[in-house]
Amino acid sequence: MKNIKAVYAGTFDPVTNGHLDIIERASRMYDHLYVTIFNNPSKQTMFTLEERLTLLKEVTSQFANVTVDSSEALAVQYAKKVGASVLVRGLRATMDFEYELQLAFSNQYLDDSVDMVFLMTRPNHSFISSSSVKEIASHHHSVSGLVPHIVEKALKTKRNE
Repeated sequence: MKNIKAVYAGTFDPVTNGHLDIIERASRMYDHLYVTIFNNPSKQTMFTLEERLTLLKEVTSQFANVTVDSSEALAVQYAKKVGASVLVRGLRATMDFEYELQLAFSNQYLDDSVDMVFLMTRPNHSFISSSSVKEIASHHHSVSGLVPHIVEKALKTKRNE
C-alpha cells in the first residue's frame, strides 16, 4: 500500500468550519495530511502565526494523521520537503475556481510531480471565508456557526470583549 501524503495550504486567519470540513475529508483520503500555514503577501492577518498555529492544532487534535505546520517556502517546495505528492484545495464557487486554476498551473510549472486535488465545499459552508468571519465579528455579531468555539473565543479576545 502506498503511503500517500498531502498538504492543505492556507492562511487560516482564522480557521473556519469550511476549512475544518476540508481537513476532515482530506484526512480520510490520505495517509497523512499536513495542514500548513503559508504567508500570503496580499493578505493582512488578524492573528499572529503563533496564534493561528495554536488554533489549528487545537481544532485538528482529533485527527491522528494530521500535522499542523507553517512554512515560508512555496507550497510545492514544502510538499516535496515532506514527501507529499498532493496539494489539497477547497473550492466554494466559480470565483474560487478561477483563482485555483491559475494557482494549479503555476504549481505545475514549478513542479509537475505534485498534483492538485480540489474538494468542493459542502453547501452549508459555501459562503464562509475567513474575511467574512472577521468582518462579521468586527461588527459584534456571533460567528458561532461559522467557526469552532475556540476561534470565536479568540476573535472576541482580539476585539477585547
